[in-house]
Amino acid sequence: MGRSIGQETYTCSLCGPAFAKREVVNARAGEARAAITALVHNYAARIDAGDLDGVASLFVDAEWRSGDSDQPVLRGAEAIRTIFERVQHYEGTPRTTHQISNLTIDVEPGGCTASSVCTFVVLQGVEVGAPIEVILTGTYEDRFELVESVWRFAARRVRPQLLGDLRRHYR
Repeated sequence: MGRSIGQETYTCSLCGPAFAKREVVNARAGEARAAITALVHNYAARIDAGDLDGVASLFVDAEWRSGDSDQPVLRGAEAIRTIFERVQHYEGTPRTTHQISNLTIDVEPGGCTASSVCTFVVLQGVEVGAPIEVILTGTYEDRFELVESVWRFAARRVRPQLLGDLRRHYR
């Protein structure tokens, strides 16, 4: 005998319906983590490629906050795009590499929202052969929502921790 979860029925011939339900929930959480991981890394890839409109499009219905709580909250792609106006480009890119690590993702029990925290390190190498510099480190605290079967950013808080020489990164 199967067990109904939503409109689908799941059974496990060895462990019964309770085990099957847990496995389905775990599988969905695993799929969510994979999609969210890709989204976080997509942000880094787009910004390093100089695709600032593409970066902003990831936050179409999201809010963005940087630093402490007294900083203004930006909402939507157009407002968030203004953050990147001062980023200096060298032949089309900011000549940066965003390294993302220690990504921890928590999918909420309903499976439609999630949150994550990760560490970022931004490296910049403007001149070929010159030393590559660490210009910024910190954490991203993100919230996500599942909309029409697609995970998207709901909010991002950037918490800078260590600042290097940003003169060649911003105009």
